[in-house]
Amino acid sequence: MRSLHFLKPSAFEWRDVPAPRLAADTDAIVRPIAVARCDLDLYIATGVVPFAGPFAFGHEAVAEVVEAGDAAGVAPGQRVVVPFQLSCGRCDNCRRGLTGTCDAYPWLTAYGLGRPGRPDRGGALSDLMHVPFADHMLVPLPKGLDPVAAASAADNIPDGWRAVAPQLAARPGASVLVIGGLAQSVGLYAAGAAVALGAGRVLYLDVDAGRRARAVELGADAAPLADRDPVEQFEIVCEAAGSPAALAFAVRSTARNGSLTSVAIHLGATTPVPLTEAYYKGLRFETSRADARAHLPAVLDCCAQGRLRPDLVRHRTLRFDDAADAMTDPGPKLVFVP
Repeated sequence: MRSLHFLKPSAFEWRDVPAPRLAADTDAIVRPIAVARCDLDLYIATGVVPFAGPFAFGHEAVAEVVEAGDAAGVAPGQRVVVPFQLSCGRCDNCRRGLTGTCDAYPWLTAYGLGRPGRPDRGGALSDLMHVPFADHMLVPLPKGLDPVAAASAADNIPDGWRAVAPQLAARPGASVLVIGGLAQSVGLYAAGAAVALGAGRVLYLDVDAGRRARAVELGADAAPLADRDPVEQFEIVCEAAGSPAALAFAVRSTARNGSLTSVAIHLGATTPVPLTEAYYKGLRFETSRADARAHLPAVLDCCAQGRLRPDLVRHRTLRFDDAADAMTDPGPKLVFVP
């Protein structure tokens, strides 16, 4: 079968590789029908985040089941979301909802994100994908939900969701600030989710006018971030900018006893944080990868109801054949279809 491989920044290659086969009765083989470019994929493609190739690329996919084992829990023809992190659904971490650190796999095991010295699990920009523990991994796509709109449900939509949804469940109607930037689609999904979940006020700040316009479409207020001092305090803050200045701004903008989630990868060896202010505010701070599988049912339900509109974040839909050339497109969300 055919699979897109990352070689080095700005260099991709379609390769012929063996087609996957069922190895257990809980396995499934799926055919990707909509594959989104994750925010991280852009920075791998441009060399901002160093990854060593070659490895199969792409990890945000909605797919159609082609073949399924007797205990896979899915049937051929069914449309499903394939979470980007591999997880078993059986270990202690999975049962606690920490599906990003499943005990059955080495740390950071995922589709489309090759790691030196580890087996390549394949990528979403392929004719077929092998899914172990499909009875747990695969989440049915709700009827009527467009696969292209939902393609990022495998990673980036849950990533934005986890920064605001649990917090709003604990504080209904709370105010939400999203600082956009490096994790560009994740920040927009966070703003859209906050609106969908009934936040009292949602303000999106970003240096980029195009992303601000998308945030407004999603129902948030928006304003430039540059040269802005905090003038409001927010109970829930999501930092998606990925810069030390933005993180410091986020701390200063979080209200007393508020929560701050950083969804961006801070790439420096160290990152300064105004911890004294955070300490006296009683701020709760979290930074981590998202446990995508754990949030998927709630994310898909909100999308199916039309309350969260991920289609408003997508800026281009292209064919698989265009993926190698388009991967460095700077926009917030590409989706590829076969």
